[in-house]
Amino acid sequence: MSKGGIAGTVADSKLILGVALKSAASGIIVAHNHPSGNLQPSVQDKELTWKIQEAFKLLDITLLDHLIVVPEDAYLSFAYEGLL
Repeated sequence: MSKGGIAGTVADSKLILGVALKSAASGIIVAHNHPSGNLQPSVQDKELTWKIQEAFKLLDITLLDHLIVVPEDAYLSFAYEGLL
């Protein structure tokens, strides 16, 4: 739902919500990459996750996880890390 450059991108929570609604989803996992290889979620990553989670709650859609993937075949799971 987002396309960006090397240094960053902007993801629109309304577009993500729209896809979930059009799919009649009861749960959703969002994911994005960090080409830098840094697995630590940024402040923006955490804020977007919170916004999505709060919006989904109103519609009985569960945010199951938010994954950050890096080129080294590694990932960070917000759910596993207790960030959801």
